[in-house]
Amino acid sequence: MPEHIAYSWRGPVTDSEMVELVQSYGGRAVAGWWDQIRGHSLGWVTARNVEGELVGFVNVAWDGGDHAFLMDTKTRGSLQHQGVGTEVVRRAVVHARAAGCEWLHVDFDAELAPFYFDACGFRSTAAGLIHLPSRP
Repeated sequence: MPEHIAYSWRGPVTDSEMVELVQSYGGRAVAGWWDQIRGHSLGWVTARNVEGELVGFVNVAWDGGDHAFLMDTKTRGSLQHQGVGTEVVRRAVVHARAAGCEWLHVDFDAELAPFYFDACGFRSTAAGLIHLPSRP
């Protein structure tokens, strides 16, 4: 894991920082996304380098009770596969548990299974999913 990364629960983060973070790994950034969803979050974990640059992020949405949902795990392109993503997820687990949540859910594309199952400790479970735009 890179040295000198500062992690924070519910640390300040701007929409423009989120756009820049997503662009750093070639993702499709949407301006306004973070400002729109922040209010629906139990919290989030930020990771910043010594210059204060946002290098990692994960959001924890919730139902207000027992269930939390891990969403939007992001790591700066130059730091991927170095443990930053695993650490933001680990800290999200700690804070979701501390908030009284019993379950932390995550969904992901198949190529991310080793990250979530092996590195982060999630287990496979039966679930259902409807892709709403493709439904009549």
